[in-house]
Amino acid sequence: MEQYPRRRFWMLGPMVGVALVLGVMLGKGWERTGHATETYEELKTFSEVLTQVQKSYVDETKVKDLVQGAIRGMLSTLDPHSAYMTPDMYKEMQVETKGEFGGVGIQIGVKENRLAVIAPIEGTPAYRAGIKSGDFITKVNDETTKDLTLMDAVQKMRGPKGSKVNLTIQRDGTPDSLQFTLVRDTIKIESVKSKVLDNIGYVRLTQFQESTGRDLSKVLKQFKEQKLQSTILDLRNNPGGLLTAAVEVSEQFLPGGKLVVYTKGRESKKDEWIAKGKDQMDDSPMIVLVNEGSASASEIVAGALQDYGRAVIVGTTSFGKGSVQTILPLGDGSGLRLTTAKYYTPKGRSIQSTGITPDIVVKPQPPTMVAKAGETKSGEKEGESKQAKPAVVPGKDQPAQNGKGQEEGTPKGGTMPQLPPVDASGEPSLEQDVQLQKAVEMLKTWKIFKELPRAS
Repeated sequence: MEQYPRRRFWMLGPMVGVALVLGVMLGKGWERTGHATETYEELKTFSEVLTQVQKSYVDETKVKDLVQGAIRGMLSTLDPHSAYMTPDMYKEMQVETKGEFGGVGIQIGVKENRLAVIAPIEGTPAYRAGIKSGDFITKVNDETTKDLTLMDAVQKMRGPKGSKVNLTIQRDGTPDSLQFTLVRDTIKIESVKSKVLDNIGYVRLTQFQESTGRDLSKVLKQFKEQKLQSTILDLRNNPGGLLTAAVEVSEQFLPGGKLVVYTKGRESKKDEWIAKGKDQMDDSPMIVLVNEGSASASEIVAGALQDYGRAVIVGTTSFGKGSVQTILPLGDGSGLRLTTAKYYTPKGRSIQSTGITPDIVVKPQPPTMVAKAGETKSGEKEGESKQAKPAVVPGKDQPAQNGKGQEEGTPKGGTMPQLPPVDASGEPSLEQDVQLQKAVEMLKTWKIFKELPRAS
């Protein structure tokens, strides 16, 4: 989850900073006690090491490279999400949040101390090749990812359109590594997609970008004009994005004044994000679909709607990425991506490492077991509620319970991964997607019970 600071933070170049700190300390006889003393001693040691490397290392060195390496090493001791961005990387990151960038279309994170695929982006080379949420990337072009930072891994997977990159994938349940050769492309992301399913408004968010809230608002207005009485919000394989976009999406379904999410940093400072809009769907029945590829901003939205009983959450447990990264621009055009807080749902739940647990767990069926349209039976094991409660959709007063392959991009040495079934247009297939089927079934059931005559 990324956010931009309310004010710009500037930092002097590291070498200048060290020199100034040491100069002030020594020149003014600054009283060095406690933390200040420790900082002074460590900076002094750093300065001595830098001097010795410049003076005695076998090859000529560049101060800039040494200092940048030291910065990367420092940040790597914090957490996988904190990183230093060169000026070029910083520019790329700014472009990415606007919905267009170059690469193979993989959102990555760290899970179990390994480089993991959060989700492939729909319609991209990685998605078409069959790379799956939860895959572990062990090598990029035969270079191990063991000691790579997230930003370094991203840089190695990006490149000019038409160029190739080889990924080695370790997948749970597959004994041998899978080898993929992907052809890079320009990644253009349409973050909001929608259609009508059996008189139900279906909207899918692929990422949270600057325009996502505005685009969703337009879709929901169309749903209302069509007099659709229920909504499915599909956040499956949505790896997140901007915190502000998550808030803007949430407030489309919540009354104004409701707490959407809050964050707390090291000093227990609490920042709150409050819904400013109005529930566009007037508290009509709603289901949110999530899976292990739903992360960060997706978890904020799902968590808020779950806490208020505004929607029933259906699918499988989400990724569990609940930390906030603040982007801090530096004076030379580079940037610092620093974990500054953890986020919490309105009821105070931390999602870090645990994720959002659905109200009703529905596991996707293997491709060979997918039922045909009309053959799905209610009450099957994969669709059972954890609380064994009736599938009632909450209304106003009803809270929810809580290698190179044989072909380019084709894996060698394992079966193709299970991705949500899609139709010819690339959209989720109601006939084959059991999670989507369950959502539609629940909403239809709610409508039937609502229309039953009441006893006098």
